[in-house]
Amino acid sequence: MKLNYYPETDSLYIDLSEKTSVESKEISEGIVLDYDADGNLVGIDIDNASKKVQLKELTLSKFPADIHTVST
Repeated sequence: MKLNYYPETDSLYIDLSEKTSVESKEISEGIVLDYDADGNLVGIDIDNASKKVQLKELTLSKFPADIHTVST
């Protein structure tokens, strides 16, 4: 899973899978769910993310994976 924030567009993309998205559905204004060919959720796109999501802090609790931080 990857979280990518794009400040130039104020959008947050949560990449849940390495599979390619073939269908997208807007479930709320500015929130789009991406699905693969089998109908599995593979990503979440959030427009105007700074108004909808707390971007200043990310807390992972008991996360069963290696954590990598990439700073740009």
